[in-house]
Amino acid sequence: MSMSIIIMGLFIGFMVGLTGVGGAALLTPILILLGINPSIAVGTDLFYNSITKLFGSIQHWKQKTINLKLVKYLAIGSIPSALLAVGILHLFNAFFHNQEQIIKHSLGYVLILVAIATLIKTFMKKRMEWNQLQLKPIEDKRALSITIGVVLGFIVGLTSIGSGSMFALAMLYLYRMSPSELVGTDIAHAFLLVTAAGLLHAGIGNVDYLLAINLLLGSIPGVILGSTLSSKFPAKPLRTILAIMILVSGIKLI
Repeated sequence: MSMSIIIMGLFIGFMVGLTGVGGAALLTPILILLGINPSIAVGTDLFYNSITKLFGSIQHWKQKTINLKLVKYLAIGSIPSALLAVGILHLFNAFFHNQEQIIKHSLGYVLILVAIATLIKTFMKKRMEWNQLQLKPIEDKRALSITIGVVLGFIVGLTSIGSGSMFALAMLYLYRMSPSELVGTDIAHAFLLVTAAGLLHAGIGNVDYLLAINLLLGSIPGVILGSTLSSKFPAKPLRTILAIMILVSGIKLI
C-alpha cells in the first residue's frame, strides 16, 4: 500500500510541476475513490499541502514576489472562515452522521468550479486590458479582499480544494500584479490558509501522518521532475487534459 501511495504522490507532484495546477484537486478525490474516509482525505491533504506550500513560499519570499498587504487582507477573511467550516463539519459528524456525504458532494461541486477556473486561466489572453477595479489601490479593496477570503476560505476548509486555483483566478481578475507576484502571493496566502485548517483537522484527529509522509516521498521528486520538464511540453493541452480529469472526478463524486 505504501509503495502505491508513493507512486501516486509521484504522479500528482509530476503533474503539478508540469502544469502548475491540480495538487489538491487531484489528490483528495483520488484518496476518497481509493476508499479513504473523506474527513481523513481532506485533513491529510491540508497537512500535506501545508508542507509543500511552505517550500514554495520560502522561494517566493527570497525572490520578493509576495504582496504581503494582499496576503494579510485575504487571510483576515479566509482563516477564520476555513476554521468555521472545519468546526461545522465536526459538529455534523457528532450530531447528524452524514458528514461523508456532505464532504463528497461539496468536493464534487468545488472540483467542477476548479476545472472551469483552470480552463478559463488556460485559454484567457495573456494580455488583458486592465479594468477599473484592477487599477484601484489594494487599500481601497480591503473589504472586497476580506470578503473573497471569507467565501473561498470556507470552501477550502470544507473540501481542502481551491486554496491555489480559485484564489489565483480572483487575483487575476481583481488585482493588478505581475505573473510572478500573483503566483508568489497565491502560494504564500495558501500556505497560511491550509496550515491553519490542517492544524485544526490534526487536533480533531483527521490527519493520517503516515499517508502524508508517503505522499511527500513521491511528490517532492515528482514536482522537481515535472518542473524540469515543463519547458519541453506545451502547457495548454496538458492543462486542458488535467481540467477534464478534475471535471470528471467532480461529477463522479456528486
